[in-house]
Amino acid sequence: MIGYGFMGAAHSVGWRQAPRVFDLPADVEMAVVVGRNAEAVADAAAKWGWAESATDWREVIARDDIDIVDVVTPGDSHAEITIAALEAGKHVLCEKPLANTVAEAEAMLAAAERAAANGRRAMVGFTYRRVPAVTLMRDLIAEGVVGTVQQVRAAYRQDWLVDPQMPLAWRLQKEHAGSGALGDIGAHIIDMTQFVTGLSVDAVSGTMETIVKERPLLGSGSGLSGTAAEGMGAVTVDDVAVFTGRLSNGALASFEATRFATGRKNGLTVEVSGDKGALAFDLEDLNALHYYDRTAAHDRQGFTKIFATEAAHPYVASWWPPGHMLGYEHGFVHQVVDLVTAIAEGTDPHPTFAEGLSVQRVLDAVERSSEAGSVWTETN
Repeated sequence: MIGYGFMGAAHSVGWRQAPRVFDLPADVEMAVVVGRNAEAVADAAAKWGWAESATDWREVIARDDIDIVDVVTPGDSHAEITIAALEAGKHVLCEKPLANTVAEAEAMLAAAERAAANGRRAMVGFTYRRVPAVTLMRDLIAEGVVGTVQQVRAAYRQDWLVDPQMPLAWRLQKEHAGSGALGDIGAHIIDMTQFVTGLSVDAVSGTMETIVKERPLLGSGSGLSGTAAEGMGAVTVDDVAVFTGRLSNGALASFEATRFATGRKNGLTVEVSGDKGALAFDLEDLNALHYYDRTAAHDRQGFTKIFATEAAHPYVASWWPPGHMLGYEHGFVHQVVDLVTAIAEGTDPHPTFAEGLSVQRVLDAVERSSEAGSVWTETN
């Protein structure tokens, strides 16, 4: 695993837990974690259960005992590391969004396609797909329970940047992050919309805004928190992105990605409305899926809360008895299960790099639309 911060911790839990909870078709060994700070990455290895640590990712991907490379670095290094790992004959898991630009994502897909000819697999880490209630939502829509999809409302709201004294972390610098709220959390709701509906976002009309344009320089940081150093620096990414999307069946979707939603810590919601019913998911109540059946008798209509904790629900059978809740970290466990299973079976794990590129094209179109006065902009 290359990188060891917030996402490195989450991925480590996934790698550590998956072989203990699920019967995987292959053994998984957490061989080495890589970071630039030798002392800090050694501490991370000891804490999360990696056998060793290193500071040179190029040396690590050249090792014969490494089969999978998990990339959890900032977006500006995704393309370089991922392409090198694929060319070295490794399977790759890369955190979302796939890249910082469409050109980088296209190069990564091309490398993945070349590697696939030699049996190597590549997957993007859109982990929320693997929350059981979200996978169930996808399955029910595919079964036709909502009928024809007519409208989608998707939002991802956080508030960790409301304080203007929050330091200038890498997520606030375009050269490292690619974009702000749009790419960091907007990518999730784009992918989730396309995943659960089976439809693509073909055109967008968007507006982006940077609310706090200058912040204290970062002294030290961990996860989404940090301490300030002397001096100020410019914020070069968006704080808020609001956009409308036209789906491939003609339906409209509304999207909001913001890190300035005061009081919202990690609020991701997706609601899909059709001519026969509707389904709604809220990450802050992630074990539940809400279902409205428009075909039911009028005196019995209303949203039903389905607890996705039964053995029949996706991924749940290997966990706890019905009603015993899962949490944020379990999606990362399921991600490992799906990746290792696909590698063992010789199939492509989802989301593929092609799916990651499709999200990247939507992100790019939103930026271009905003710069052009919110004009409708195609994503291809």
